[in-house]
Amino acid sequence: MFTVIASLTEPFGYSFFRNGLMVATLAGALCGVLGVFVVLRGMSYIGHGLSHAVFGGAAASAVMKLNYFVGAGIWGVLSGVIIGRITRRRLIGADAAIGVVTTASFASGLALLNRYGQAKKSIEAVLFGSVLGVGRSDIIAVALVGILTVGIIVGLYRQFVFATFDPEVAQVSGVRVAVIEAVLMGLLSLTILVTMRVIGTLLISALLVIPASIARMLTNSFAKMLWISPIIGAVSAFVGMNLAYHIDTSASATIILMGTAIFIVVYAVTGVRGRARIGHVHV
Repeated sequence: MFTVIASLTEPFGYSFFRNGLMVATLAGALCGVLGVFVVLRGMSYIGHGLSHAVFGGAAASAVMKLNYFVGAGIWGVLSGVIIGRITRRRLIGADAAIGVVTTASFASGLALLNRYGQAKKSIEAVLFGSVLGVGRSDIIAVALVGILTVGIIVGLYRQFVFATFDPEVAQVSGVRVAVIEAVLMGLLSLTILVTMRVIGTLLISALLVIPASIARMLTNSFAKMLWISPIIGAVSAFVGMNLAYHIDTSASATIILMGTAIFIVVYAVTGVRGRARIGHVHV
């Protein structure tokens, strides 16, 4: 028994693991909160798209030897704003706007990577995540974005709810839907930016979608989803990080697989009744 406990607690003796575990757990909770809006708005592709957009900024920062938070952050937020403007003009659909803007950003990153080989190592860490690269600054960054996100959602709760469920009526009622959407895009970009060191840009969209989808099957209350989803995200990240250490696999991949396993169990257990809640979400 003592041997088992010693084996389970072994990774906590390493500072890199403790840092990575804390960042991953906070990231899971943060993505869980924002994922609720992403899933209910039918914007699951936006997380995947913005992560690609952020990659372009990260590549530019690496080439210019700047802190990647600077380039990736600016690039990601601008991409989100551009997507929103294109979508509001209704010339093309949201999916097409996301596809054009984000794939162009990703292609720009790949072009920079191919042109300047010295950036390869840092960019691979951005793509797939790197627990070894996580430090106290990453913990602080995720915590600050988390506090900012919770503060904004609480302060603008009614506007967010109205704009999520009926944007057209919200606009007529005086809610500045465009501003709310821009704020959401900004928060998503910041979240992707501060969490991609652990999860990686290629898998971050899954951490946005999976916990919220599980929460949606468990309840038809929007308010309850806002606390169930981050708990699921945090648990998936915490267990996934520990499991990855013991079976020697990628931390980001194991976190996502843990979330997927929870999704499968909930999907099977809740049955038809749980899946029926998907179409009847209320405030």
